[in-house]
Amino acid sequence: MKTISHIIYAAFALFTFACFALLQNVQAVVPPPDGGYANQNTAEGKDALFNLTTGVENTAIGFRALYNISDALHNTAVGFQALANNEQSDNSGVGWHALFSNTWGYGNTAFGVDVMGLNNTGNFNTAAGFTALLHNDADDNTAYGAQALYSNTTGDSNTATGSGALFSNIDGNDNTAIGFQALYSNTSGGGNNAFGYQALLSNISGIRNLAVGSGALGSLTSGDSNVAVGNVALFQGVTVNFNTALGRRALFRSQGDQNVGLGFFAGGNLSDGGTNNIYIGNAGPVPIGTESNTIRLGTQTATIVTAPGPPFESHLMPAHTATFIAGISGRPVVGNTVVVNANGKLGTATSSERFKKDIKPMDKASEAVLALKPVTFRYKAAIDQDRIPQFGLIAEEVEKVNPDLVVRDTEGKPYTVRYDAVNAMLLNEFLKEHRKVQEQARDIQQQKATISELKNGMETVVARLKEQESRIEKVSAQIEMGRPTSKVVLNRP
Repeated sequence: MKTISHIIYAAFALFTFACFALLQNVQAVVPPPDGGYANQNTAEGKDALFNLTTGVENTAIGFRALYNISDALHNTAVGFQALANNEQSDNSGVGWHALFSNTWGYGNTAFGVDVMGLNNTGNFNTAAGFTALLHNDADDNTAYGAQALYSNTTGDSNTATGSGALFSNIDGNDNTAIGFQALYSNTSGGGNNAFGYQALLSNISGIRNLAVGSGALGSLTSGDSNVAVGNVALFQGVTVNFNTALGRRALFRSQGDQNVGLGFFAGGNLSDGGTNNIYIGNAGPVPIGTESNTIRLGTQTATIVTAPGPPFESHLMPAHTATFIAGISGRPVVGNTVVVNANGKLGTATSSERFKKDIKPMDKASEAVLALKPVTFRYKAAIDQDRIPQFGLIAEEVEKVNPDLVVRDTEGKPYTVRYDAVNAMLLNEFLKEHRKVQEQARDIQQQKATISELKNGMETVVARLKEQESRIEKVSAQIEMGRPTSKVVLNRP
C-alpha cells in the first residue's frame, strides 16, 4: 500500500511541477520587456518618449509615440506617431497618428487612425473611430464613429455617435448627433439634437432643433426650434421655424412656420408656406395644398393619403365617428353658439352684411313654415339612454315642404333641420302678422276718430236744433201775445 501511495504522490508532484513549468513558459516573453525608465514611464518603439526629461507616468508604444514630451504627466500613446507632438498632460491616444498634432491640449482621449490627428490646443475631448474629430481644436467634444465630427475645429460641447455624425461641423456648439450621418451637414448651427439615421442631415446653421427618427428634419438647412419625432417627420421643410411634428411622416411636406402635427402623416398634405396650423389625426387639406390658421382634429371621412418616395407609401386614414370632450357639458359659459357644417368645420354663424350677398326681403318665402308639422319624440337608446322627451321636426317631412331647410349628411341624406332658418322664417311671419295688427289698429283708430267727429257733429247739430227750437218757441210765444182777443158770443136760449 505504501508503495502505491508513494507512486501516486510522486506522480502528482511531477504533474504539479510540469504545470508550474508550463505556466512559467506562458507568462514569460522573449525578449523580456524594457525596463528601468525613471518616474514610472514606459516606452516601446523607436524614438518613443524621445525628448522626455522629468515627465511622470507616461506610456508610449510605437514609432515616435509621445516624441516631443518632456515634463508632462499621465499620457498614454499607442501607435505610429501617436501624440508625437504632445507637450501637455493627461492625454490618451491609441492608433496611427492619434492626437498627432496635439501640443497643449489636455484631458483628451483618442482611439483610431488619425483620430484628433490635428488637435492642437483642444481640451477634454473624446474620440473613437477612423479620423473622428480629425480637425478639432475645441473643447468638450465627444465623437464615436468613423469621421464623426470630422471637420470640427472650434465648436465646443458637441456629441456625435455614428459614422459621419456631425461630419461638417466647424464652429457649432452644444449639438448632439446619434446615428449614421446625423447632423451631417451642420457647420455652425448650435443647440441641435438629432437621433436617427440621417436625422437633420442637411442642417447647416439651424439652431435649437430636435429630430428623432430616420430622416427626421432631413431637409432642414437653417430653421429654428423645430421638433420632429418620427421617421421622415418634417422631412421636406427647408427653412421652417417653430414647428412640432410627432409621428411618422407628420408635416412631411410643410414649408411653413408654427405648425403642429400629431399622429401618423398628421398635416402631411400641407404644402408650401401654410402657417399656424394644428393637425391631430388629420392629414390636412384635401387635395394637397396650403392653408393657414386652421385646426383639424380627427378625420371627417375616410381618406387615402400618399407619401412620395422613396419609398412611396399609400395608406387609408379611417374616419372618426364620435367625439367626446370633457369639461364642456354642464359648464356654464357666455358666448356665441358654436355650429358645425357637413364637413366638420366649427364656427359661429355670422349676421354681418360683410359676409352676405344677394340680400332681399323674405316676403312670402317664410310661409313654408306654416306647413311644418312639429312633433314630440324620443331618441333611440343608442343616442339617448335616458329617452328624454324631445320636441322638434322630422327632417324628411321638412324636406317635402322646403329642401333648403334641411342639412344633409355626407351621403346626401336628410340629417337635421336648419332650426335657425326656421326661427328666422317664424320671425318674418310674426312681423308680417304684427304689421297687419298694427294696420288694423290704425284703421280702428281712424274709425274711432271718424265716429268721434261724427258724434261731435251730431252733438253740434242737436245743439243747434235745440237752439233753433228755442227760438221758434220764443217767436211762437210772441206771435201768440200779439193776436187780438177773441170775442165769445153766448147763445142763450
